[in-house]
Amino acid sequence: MSDPITTSFALTRPSYVGQSHLAVADLDMMADFYKRMLGFKEFERSASGVLLGAGDRPFLTLSSEKDIRRGSRRSAGLFHNAFLVPNRTELARWLRHAAHSGVALDGASDHLVSEAIYLSDPEGNGIEVYRDRSPMEWTYKPDGQVEMSTLHMDLQALYDSVPDQTYGGMADGTAIGHIHLQVGNIPKADAFYRDVLGLKLMATYPGAHFYASGAYHHHIAANVWNSNGASPRETGLTGLADYTLTFNDKAALDAAVKAAEALDIKAVSDGDAVKVIDPFGIGVRLTA
Repeated sequence: MSDPITTSFALTRPSYVGQSHLAVADLDMMADFYKRMLGFKEFERSASGVLLGAGDRPFLTLSSEKDIRRGSRRSAGLFHNAFLVPNRTELARWLRHAAHSGVALDGASDHLVSEAIYLSDPEGNGIEVYRDRSPMEWTYKPDGQVEMSTLHMDLQALYDSVPDQTYGGMADGTAIGHIHLQVGNIPKADAFYRDVLGLKLMATYPGAHFYASGAYHHHIAANVWNSNGASPRETGLTGLADYTLTFNDKAALDAAVKAAEALDIKAVSDGDAVKVIDPFGIGVRLTA
């Protein structure tokens, strides 16, 4: 019997990542990759952009513009978008699809709180497809941080855990569970993601910090593994254009905007969102 599909813990927290927006060089190729290889469905399309997602939830925008330049993997920006599937059965179903479709994987890890599979899209943007264990299985430390690790994951056992059947795409309930960023400086990341956006530091690795709302393991991560000392991100590059942090409490959103403005970080109204730029030139759309 399949695992039940419910709203993921990550999306019930006071704030969470709602959408990610990638600037791409080849819009048709990239949209085709995310639909065929990831199993996303198309919600909207225009000459310059495609909106993708799963079930009734759009969560990934791809857009292109004239004279866009290829971004460097050593610059500030995206390390990976992490797509959270509802349960282990759905992760196994996607793994079977990926194996049969010839998707090249970059690796897989058991992080104690989750099981994750890694790959890259055709333009080099990192991707994680993962499932969470129940928060009841997580180990919280006395300071409120959560125990995480990087352990071997048996992909063959996961593959064998579901029958071979036609893949119908990413299941309803799939979403962006977290976004992992490349930044130039970890203390500056703390000052923005913790002190301005109000996220709690949930775990630390050498060269990386993990931030979250409401005791999730992480909604946003920042590392300097490829980008230590990187300058703020330039405009007109492929890669992460911006992403959306959604607040379930408007007062928390207002507090984040006020904290940003107190540090002379410009907050600009952008439709139903307020857009700010983090210290690394990465756009963040704040919504309630």
